[in-house]
Amino acid sequence: MKLSPSAQKVQDALHRKGFSHLRVQELAASTRTAQEAADAVGCTVGQIVKSLIFRGAISGQPYLLLVSGANRVNTHRIEAELGEKLVKPDAEYVRRVTGFAIGGVPPVGHAQHLEALIDPDLLQYERIYAAGGTPFALFALSPNELLALTGGRVLAIR
Repeated sequence: MKLSPSAQKVQDALHRKGFSHLRVQELAASTRTAQEAADAVGCTVGQIVKSLIFRGAISGQPYLLLVSGANRVNTHRIEAELGEKLVKPDAEYVRRVTGFAIGGVPPVGHAQHLEALIDPDLLQYERIYAAGGTPFALFALSPNELLALTGGRVLAIR
């Protein structure tokens, strides 16, 4: 089945990074929220990778937080680690830096380089599921593949 342009962009990014074996799939059910995604693929909400974008208040640098669907972000903890306050950007900023709309932001294939910070709680699972570029697309991967794909660093996020 042919993928939508945004989902194909993610599939192409996976291919370029040497992860062609990972397959983006588009579903009839919404994957916009972590709970919807978990329901759609039949896994726990903790196995869903939420891709959250924050902006450094001073540097303006975008940060990609890859968070277990079961967790909330403790911005104070991350700000202390990064050395700057974080602000939650608007939808236009997210689309500009990632190339994707909120609800479908994948961990790869962004419009610009994003520093990825990865929730250690994701590492406990054998299989996790990340957004595939649209609110109806995702792909399965292992935590080690997520680390390798993003070059991200593990950081206590909650």
